[in-house]
Amino acid sequence: MLKKYLILFISAICLCGCTKENSAEIITFSSWGSVSETKILKKVISDFEKENRDIKVIFLHIPQNYFQKLHLLFASKTPPDVLFINNRHIPVYEEQLDDLTSVIDDKDMYYSQAIEGLGFNGRLLAIPRDISIQVFYINTDMFKEAGISIPDKNWTLDDLLVISKKLTTKDHWGIGYEDDIYWAFPYITAFGGGILSDDLKNCIITLPQSLAGIKFYKDLRDKYKIAPKADDIGSSTAAQMFLDRKIAIYLSGRWMYPKISEKTYFNWQVVNFPSGTIPADVSGWAIAKDSKHKNAALRFLKYLSSKENIEYMTKTGLIVPARIDAAQMLNNDEHNERVFLEVIKTSKKTPVNKDYKKLLDEINRKFIL
Repeated sequence: MLKKYLILFISAICLCGCTKENSAEIITFSSWGSVSETKILKKVISDFEKENRDIKVIFLHIPQNYFQKLHLLFASKTPPDVLFINNRHIPVYEEQLDDLTSVIDDKDMYYSQAIEGLGFNGRLLAIPRDISIQVFYINTDMFKEAGISIPDKNWTLDDLLVISKKLTTKDHWGIGYEDDIYWAFPYITAFGGGILSDDLKNCIITLPQSLAGIKFYKDLRDKYKIAPKADDIGSSTAAQMFLDRKIAIYLSGRWMYPKISEKTYFNWQVVNFPSGTIPADVSGWAIAKDSKHKNAALRFLKYLSSKENIEYMTKTGLIVPARIDAAQMLNNDEHNERVFLEVIKTSKKTPVNKDYKKLLDEINRKFIL
């Protein structure tokens, strides 16, 4: 399947190279993303091409198994010139990406978690686009119906437990649940635990603090029965259950903001996770070391990471910007959006190494599933 995909990709490049104007330099750009995100990216590409007539961008959209297919492209020496990547995979591709440290004139215009997350061994390997932090989306209508006040920023996990119990009825659950360590991670850090030590040398999931966080998370479903089990969810998702009023509290990131804004028929807002520190992931754009179009790729990357473009992506509801100047757009009362900015202040970059994915798979098998 992957070989077939590679053949199609190379064929597309050759076809485009034959049909585009000879004066235009062709570069490739890869990214994952939903239908709505793809629409946003295509507009960005179109706007770039209008301003840079000498460059054509082939968009390689990989909605599933992104890093498996990216690995094949790197292995065959045909990587995308510019690629979207996250902090979890930076260590894996460290030797295959350009050092972009000199591209940023002032690192202070980015949140420190973003620079740290996309750096490895003293090199900045991608220009930050966004910070992924988890917050709670809450159905405020359901809170009102249950006579529950909206939590303030100082609420605790005990408060979360009490509120979720009150919100659970025969028709819906108080809080969502997903069988993956990613969704348990904020609970783990809330108890002072983690997955990897900050020096990346030790797995700390078996520390008492980490196990306490996992227990609290699983108890929401197994002990207190205020979160749905797999049989209750069926073929649905936690996101869809929130939209269908089947759960009142839903943990996610800002990437869900556009869909929730478009699909909901009830009142809602976001609130912070009840913890002093939550993990922060980062995504950004990198340039492949094997790219044969470095100058054109760099021009496109600078366009992608410009203040104007980041502000546009923020307006769509897609991201929490890694650029501090663009992030100020979220400092408003609409659905309590400023929570995203407040959470960043107390977040901490997720420690990752080259074996991080394998480690997560093992943790899921032993502790979550």
